[in-house]
Amino acid sequence: MKLLVCVKQIPDPDAPVHVNADGRWVDIDGGAYVMNRFDGFALEEALRIREEIPDTRIDVISVGPERVEAVLRRSLGMGADHGIHILNESDGYLSPFATATWIAAYARACNYDLILTGVMSGDDMNGQVGPLVAEMLRLPCATSVIFRRLMPDSGRIYVEREMEGRLRDALEIKLPVLLTLQSGINQPRYPSLSRMLRANRHPLDRIPAGALESPFVHLSIMQAAFPQKVRAGLILEGTSREKACQLLDIIQRYSMPV
Repeated sequence: MKLLVCVKQIPDPDAPVHVNADGRWVDIDGGAYVMNRFDGFALEEALRIREEIPDTRIDVISVGPERVEAVLRRSLGMGADHGIHILNESDGYLSPFATATWIAAYARACNYDLILTGVMSGDDMNGQVGPLVAEMLRLPCATSVIFRRLMPDSGRIYVEREMEGRLRDALEIKLPVLLTLQSGINQPRYPSLSRMLRANRHPLDRIPAGALESPFVHLSIMQAAFPQKVRAGLILEGTSREKACQLLDIIQRYSMPV
């Protein structure tokens, strides 16, 4: 089998964040970045599939500037076979559509049997890249997968999706397919020291984003700002009837459609 795992580098959740100089994105103190934890579940599941089917090849792909190489090296240290870095020099906001366009442009000619992503990224929390890649490649897609069972003899995969109310949606899908994986499906392993040493020497495929299909820019950030902490209280005065009228006026004022 041939697997592709999409991984993203995100700011460390514990790192201080500041709005940058142009006011349209953020800067991370100390340049602290980590692998998106949901993508860790996707990579771990790919490694478990290879343990079931030993001749499986696992490619990992990531989009971003030079620093993104670190998550690809970590993925190789966990056990992936090869890394693909789609090099986008910009360190600002990158829309899910742009990311998905470049990943799909690379994967279109590679004939992957299974593409795995995390259910969402821990910074933007859009949950869009996986389904968008599936749509661009005309692949079936199942999101929020919490359990999977591969059936190589029939060329199908059985999955269960996490639904509201602790319910599960069960699907049997013909390969190739794209899955986005939810937390709880597995426990990602730590990269071993020996693997990390080899990973640091492993050559990566670096593909300039400009060499791939250009995404249609339909989303941009106009301004980034921290929410203001405002505590304001209003004390209603007068008789009970006057207070009720004042309260009704407030409710009507803020309930009017925009």
